[in-house]
Amino acid sequence: MRVFIVGTGNMAGGIATRALAGGHTVRLIGTDPAKAATLADALGERTPGADVAPAVPDAVGSADVVVLAVPFDAARQVVTEYGDQLAGKTVVDISNPVDFSTFDSLTVPADSSGAQQLAEAAAPGTHVVKAFNTTFAGSLVAGEVGGLPLDVFIAGDDAAARDQVAELVSSGGLNPVVVGGLRHARELEGIQLLHMALQTRPGGHGWMSAIKIVAP
Repeated sequence: MRVFIVGTGNMAGGIATRALAGGHTVRLIGTDPAKAATLADALGERTPGADVAPAVPDAVGSADVVVLAVPFDAARQVVTEYGDQLAGKTVVDISNPVDFSTFDSLTVPADSSGAQQLAEAAAPGTHVVKAFNTTFAGSLVAGEVGGLPLDVFIAGDDAAARDQVAELVSSGGLNPVVVGGLRHARELEGIQLLHMALQTRPGGHGWMSAIKIVAP
């Protein structure tokens, strides 16, 4: 797949690492082209032979999957600005609308989620999928925690789009867990709120823990 990642931060690098491990093409879009180029170079060194390069927003039309590796407010701005360029695309929302001053609440109404708000702001036909919001950047680069592959929880209303994201996840060596429709993004964002809060407490896990379903 041609995976376009909007963002040049740590999460963009982690998701790109998994996508490249799965043999996908990665293109990076950032507000600072120099940062996109620097990240592309670093990813190329990390994964020799990888097809990774910076791109411009107008190239999004050639993407199979667009990953919004930016905070919630920025993601809302992106889907609004890109508009019809995202129509028909699978758009992955990784954000968590968390009150970062306290880590004790979400900033969206109790009957909604960040992902649902992005879907409402996006052009008709845009297939928003929630995924990667419960994973941290460092563990994504490693692909595992404690010797176990990361679980990536996936929520979305379009089955084909969910399948695309599940393929992206599994090809990168991770375990896709499809939880259902986009309405379940609220639960995923709430779970990660607690997960993130645990990192900030004394004796926290240094942003290298993972949420995983374990069964016999």
